[in-house]
Amino acid sequence: MEKEEFMAQFGEGYGYPNAPKNIDEIRATEFKRLQGLVYLDHAGATLYSESQIEAVGKDLTSNVFGNPHSLSDCSITTSDFITAARQQVLDYFNASPKDYTCIFTSGATAALKLVGEGFPWSRESCYMYTMENHNSALGIREYALEKGATALAIDIEEVEYPSIQSKTHEPRFQFFKHSLQRRAEAKSSSSDLNGRTYNLFAFPSECNFSGRRFHLDLVNIIKDDPVKSLGGLLHGRGSWMVLIDAAKGCATEPLDLARYPADFVVFSFYKIFGYPTGLGALIVRNEAAKFLRKTYFSGGTVSASIADIDYIKRRDSIEQLLEDGTVSFLSIASIRHGFKIINTLTPYAIDRHTRSLATYVRNAMIDLRHENGRSVCRLYGRDLTKVSLHDVGPTITFNLKRADGSWFGYREVEKIASLSGIQLRTGCFCNPGACAKYLGLSHSDLLSNIEAGHVCWDDYDILNGKPTGAVRISFGYMSTFEDAEKFLRFIVSYFVMKPKFLEDRYLLKTKEFPFVEIGGRYLQTNVHLKSITIYPIKSCAGFSMSCWPLSSTGLLYDREWLLKGSNGEILTQKKVPEMCCIETFVDLGQRKLHVESPRCNEKLQISLNENAEYGLNEEMDVYGQRCSSSNYRHCLRKGGREDLCRDLQCQLNFVNEAQLLLISEDSVSDLNDRLKRTDSRGVTTEFYEPAPIDTMRFRPNLVISGAKSYAEDNWASVQIGEAHFVSLGGCNRCQMINLHTKNGVIQKSKEPLATLASYRRTQGKILFGILLRYENGNVENGKGDYEYEAQENRWLQVGQEVIARPLEAKHDS
Repeated sequence: MEKEEFMAQFGEGYGYPNAPKNIDEIRATEFKRLQGLVYLDHAGATLYSESQIEAVGKDLTSNVFGNPHSLSDCSITTSDFITAARQQVLDYFNASPKDYTCIFTSGATAALKLVGEGFPWSRESCYMYTMENHNSALGIREYALEKGATALAIDIEEVEYPSIQSKTHEPRFQFFKHSLQRRAEAKSSSSDLNGRTYNLFAFPSECNFSGRRFHLDLVNIIKDDPVKSLGGLLHGRGSWMVLIDAAKGCATEPLDLARYPADFVVFSFYKIFGYPTGLGALIVRNEAAKFLRKTYFSGGTVSASIADIDYIKRRDSIEQLLEDGTVSFLSIASIRHGFKIINTLTPYAIDRHTRSLATYVRNAMIDLRHENGRSVCRLYGRDLTKVSLHDVGPTITFNLKRADGSWFGYREVEKIASLSGIQLRTGCFCNPGACAKYLGLSHSDLLSNIEAGHVCWDDYDILNGKPTGAVRISFGYMSTFEDAEKFLRFIVSYFVMKPKFLEDRYLLKTKEFPFVEIGGRYLQTNVHLKSITIYPIKSCAGFSMSCWPLSSTGLLYDREWLLKGSNGEILTQKKVPEMCCIETFVDLGQRKLHVESPRCNEKLQISLNENAEYGLNEEMDVYGQRCSSSNYRHCLRKGGREDLCRDLQCQLNFVNEAQLLLISEDSVSDLNDRLKRTDSRGVTTEFYEPAPIDTMRFRPNLVISGAKSYAEDNWASVQIGEAHFVSLGGCNRCQMINLHTKNGVIQKSKEPLATLASYRRTQGKILFGILLRYENGNVENGKGDYEYEAQENRWLQVGQEVIARPLEAKHDS
């Protein structure tokens, strides 16, 4: 029903009806690897087809390619392939070889760097760029400022749009400038040898953050009469050149350089057809190339050089002058197979196809409402009520809000999407200007976030109540309606509070299991300790005992050591999943640590006596890796930040958040019931595991039995025997619980984290189990530090009664 409605509205532009294969046939034959996966990061990298790679392989196995810097037959064959590839690139951008040259680079970034390095900057020059620009384009600013030029960021708004009846098809623009930048200490460069000053204006054909498409008439406006259009904005006298970053836009709308004669255009091939990576191009107008100043010379760029005197003769052709060394000729030879697919479908049809999907999803997201009527999605970019759909690419960038108006963190969205088989992108996408603009982040906000420790790719997705980035989905030529539909159902299933909209098409089905409220009120007796597990070396296998002593750091010797790689990097299961196969055991009687790995014949026995060969303050070698003692008592978190640790009031070994982790056997049983039947949305779990999840999958220290499922959520403190523990709250689970060993091989699935995410998620965390701090013996010494006082009966024993004090009694005397 939904697809019928979609086809009624978008059928003319969707699915390549006039191509040899329609979209369903393309997906079935060319992208079989996408079965069960929704890939929505085509703005980051689109995907290669199977026939494309098969053709590349056939080329490589049936031709002999020699180095093009030679005159052998094989080298001439390679040169012919490269020449043909250059022409294919120019054809794609409708650029005549009389006017333009294709320079191969390692990617769009390298092409931008080439322009920045060679541009004839002077103190009178200006580098002007739009706020919505990739970091790789912003980086050119460093060359300009270093040579004494000014730099200026601007915003551009279109205030009038062309119509079919209009005599002129040029839109009108408004330009808004930001503060002028100049470095007082910069080295001043003189103008061109002819006394002329050159300026550069850079903008993307499509913003990789918002999907906004910039009107290419900007090229003619800047080049023809910048004074008339920009007026007081201009801070550079002389000639203006235009650079277009087409890395994002050219995949669905290649530039027409015959109509919009930009001086420089950069892009990467993997953004268009997936393969090869590490290859891009600079399309340079031949007249503009004359002004690029090349300092370095290399093989291929000179006709002659003399080693012991200052003499070189540079080559005359533009491509030979600007391409350092041997180009990636095997990759260049492969691009014809990518262009064959694009040309068969046609860029026009690809644009219509991807825009139909983006428009459908965008409209559905705008309509999403919580039960209280509040919007779910905050979309970023242009107001579609004021612009044509053609002015927006197949990209949707957004954040999600809860029913109370607070934000879902974009990292939470990304994690849940990954568990749901949906690949998308989060953050600022290396576009800080667009990110700040659309998120409403001021300079003080940005600096405050940086001071708080926020950097690219971290987990600081909400700071001071504001998102620090966003979620982005983008469609490619092989995207389908089913991809769009699964994404929408994902949003509704996990982020909409009791939706009642869109004719119930995305309503959650009735849940077979009741939602378990985290923090619900429980009080229960007859609970006992089921097992005790100690993990001497962080991320390695632990061992279970019927009784074990406690220490100031929790269980004695738990996470007392960790492994470091040969380069000093701390090793964990996240980096080396096989660490879980390294078995450990501590013999208290002999005071020895036993370490054994199935991949090594040698079994290690390490003395725990302080006067042994390996003292507790030293490092020892364990299977070629360094093993460090935990006398530093640090809580181990990403980046070594101790302030991120949950427990800052006691001594800690190499733990992530707290001294101990407690898991309820009854809560695990409830989880297994959900896994065996259906997930919380009432649909069959896709990644069903026949074998039940064992409590040890969660790497607990303590396992209890006899409690109601999730009763531990409400415990303020726990007494086991004579030992007292304080609950620090739920344990935030990650992908590591999805790893399991089968027949000695580490395997990864989506479960149990995917099911836990459907009913155990709160404030961006997926909670299961509780963290504990051992209270006995930790005494404040009056200096803000905690010291340990020896206590008798410091042993835990399996079978001991577990007495919990609920949260409502936490402050009782």
